[in-house]
Amino acid sequence: MENKELSTIYLAGGCFWGMQKFFDQFEGVVRTEVGYANGPDVAPTYKDVCNDSGHAETVRVDYDSAKVSLTQLLEFYFMVIDPLSVNKQGEDEGIQYRTGIYYTDKAQLPEIEEVYRKEEEKAGAKLAVELKPLGNFFSAEENHQKYLDKNPTGYCHIPKRYFEIGKKKD
Repeated sequence: MENKELSTIYLAGGCFWGMQKFFDQFEGVVRTEVGYANGPDVAPTYKDVCNDSGHAETVRVDYDSAKVSLTQLLEFYFMVIDPLSVNKQGEDEGIQYRTGIYYTDKAQLPEIEEVYRKEEEKAGAKLAVELKPLGNFFSAEENHQKYLDKNPTGYCHIPKRYFEIGKKKD
């Protein structure tokens, strides 16, 4: 069995419950974790985040780049967000629902910037999606991990049909 190094990207796209469920379906996505990113250097609670702590609800995506490229992941990401919306996705509104692509490996930047540029051209406007290095990431409480699997009727801004587009082969 090969011991491949995984790559990681952090994606803020509104409510992290749906973002996690969405990315979990794709071949090559090995692990996801929801948390709070790029706010003050203090681990917040969900309540803190909902009270404008400054953190973004974010999903950490660990992936095998031999099975899914960063470009593919980012194209999927842009399918389920409104890239022009500021601090709002679906019915969720507030700074914690801002959109962002946060990286920890500068080698990913050219690929990220290429997808970002194409999406900006497609939108015909400057995107509201933050593109910056990850400042920090704090894991969310356990009840938020895989939330929509535990609570299938929970609210999500992502249409349910999008949770079926890339079903992993088990």
